[in-house]
Amino acid sequence: MDIAERIKQLRESTGETRKEFSIHTGIPVRTLEDWEAGRRTPPEYIPRLLAYQLKFEKIMNDKGEVDGKE
Repeated sequence: MDIAERIKQLRESTGETRKEFSIHTGIPVRTLEDWEAGRRTPPEYIPRLLAYQLKFEKIMNDKGEVDGKE
């Protein structure tokens, strides 16, 4: 799987649109579009960071510690 497919897969795993994922991650929509279409290639660590972020948020959400729900 290439980087473009991995980023798209990560976004789709959240069930978010590109715009929603952009807001969620702080990555501009145009950048996400370019990455997913393969017009631009992000540094190789970007998909790993996104995966870590999403995994961390899921763990914290499962524990009820996201959004001040401690």
